Amino acid sequence: MTPEHADQLPATYPLIGREDPPPYAILHEHGSAPALVVCDHASRAFPRGMQRLGLPELPSWQHIAWDIGAGELARGISNLLDAPAVLAGYSRLIVDCNRKPDDPEAFRSASDGWVIPGNQSLTEFERRLRLACFFDPYHEAVAAMLAGFRAREIVPLVISVHTFTPRMAGFERPWQIGVLWDKDEPSARRLIEGLRAVEGLVVGDNEPYSGKHPCDYTIDHHAETAGLPHVCIEVRQDQLESPAGTERWVRLLGRLIGDLSRDPEIRRLRDTESTWRRANLR
Repeated sequence: MTPEHADQLPATYPLIGREDPPPYAILHEHGSAPALVVCDHASRAFPRGMQRLGLPELPSWQHIAWDIGAGELARGISNLLDAPAVLAGYSRLIVDCNRKPDDPEAFRSASDGWVIPGNQSLTEFERRLRLACFFDPYHEAVAAMLAGFRAREIVPLVISVHTFTPRMAGFERPWQIGVLWDKDEPSARRLIEGLRAVEGLVVGDNEPYSGKHPCDYTIDHHAETAGLPHVCIEVRQDQLESPAGTERWVRLLGRLIGDLSRDPEIRRLRDTESTWRRANLR
């Protein structure tokens, strides 16, 4: 269950004040769908005490702090499917929940031309404190949701939701959506085929980023290592600028992901040596 406010949090979260939101949100904890939605960059929030890491108040369209529109998209898919979801509660500028803790990009000193004053010359103690307050609780929540599936002897499809900017470094990105994958090609291929059947959609296959990126964390840590079926989606942010645009993508992705999650050929363990294999899951 998501804590409603910080005074319900353990005392081990000293960077999060009483009036601050919790480090994660859980939706449909006991949802009926055999799928788990995760969103690493759902929020641009900062605890009051961290003073936005010395940055000016960033406009909502400033992508360095979060994946614009990803949180609403993840919520919509979760609501439509009645699927459990875990959404990170704070800006990735504090710590990026989709990077390994020892990755320099987990604590960016600069992003897209912006210097991040509060991330300059962080000590090891400061890094560990941020991990304990923001990174660890989020990933513990993801692990707990997966443990719930395992206890019910269900193999879930894990869906990671991200968004990307329409242009980067002067390059206009043509894809409205990209599907990223590495170990689980069958799930990705099915989703790509379903998307490409929609007239007018330009669909990226491991574009605009590659699912084979060695520093990605959430899918690698929670899904790949367990042999769980999984897929990562990236939607271009201009597709989500209006409620109508978001709703269109919620319905399209909800339909395709729902079909995937109900397919027994998709929802099977990918690794015969998986730790989940011993649980005799269906």
